[in-house]
Amino acid sequence: MHSAAEGWNSWSTPSRRTGRTLLAGGVASPTSTSPTPVTLQLRSTSAGWPPWSTSPHRPCTPVDALHLGGGALTLPRYVGATRPGSAQLVVERDAGVVELVRRELPPPPPGVRVEVADARDALTAAPAHGYDLVLTDVYQAARMPGHVASVEFAAEAARVLRPDGILLVNVTDLPPLVFTRARAATLRAVFADVCLLADRRMLRGRRYGNLVLAAARRPGRLPMGRLETRATRDSVPGRALHGPALDEFVGGAAPDTDAALGLT
Repeated sequence: MHSAAEGWNSWSTPSRRTGRTLLAGGVASPTSTSPTPVTLQLRSTSAGWPPWSTSPHRPCTPVDALHLGGGALTLPRYVGATRPGSAQLVVERDAGVVELVRRELPPPPPGVRVEVADARDALTAAPAHGYDLVLTDVYQAARMPGHVASVEFAAEAARVLRPDGILLVNVTDLPPLVFTRARAATLRAVFADVCLLADRRMLRGRRYGNLVLAAARRPGRLPMGRLETRATRDSVPGRALHGPALDEFVGGAAPDTDAALGLT
């Protein structure tokens, strides 16, 4: 199936017996299982997306979530299945992808609302302290646009989060992970607590794939014990870099501002 927006070529193709995988320019989004998406499959990220691990609420308690980048609505489906009653806003710029997902996949769970808009515009318009989770997975093919990678964008995310809220950022990178180091430095310029979740092979410079950055406004907010346990016990062992380990990973990377990215 072809999308009219952004020049994407998007297909919804069978993945196992119970799911579909959305391809954008040949790049796979997380598997969207149905009808009950209680297992999230994203083989390229060892630790996976951890909203259920880092939520400021107890398990099964509803959350207010803002998803920037919709794809196949995999994460909204997971949150809806594991935290019934959650209110979720999904922002997807590509109207063609929204229509493809609407036509080819089951409807999302109750409480999920989808808007066609630019991620940064939607974030800027969002109310202060309105969300427990902000999840960003914004790409044009395999590249994260600069306007969602800057200090100013991170500051807007911090503004819309509640005091115990969590920001999760999906990063696609290849060795030597220069882009990821800059993203970590950028989040640390705004957030008091930041960690990186990654496949050990990626950290050793052996492959291309996805990493996840988690950030919180309050120091000590991230549940590092749970995240480290989850990463090490995954079928593809990962690592959670935090504190001095993240210092070493970031090295001399500098935060990216709008000006540095040529956006002003």
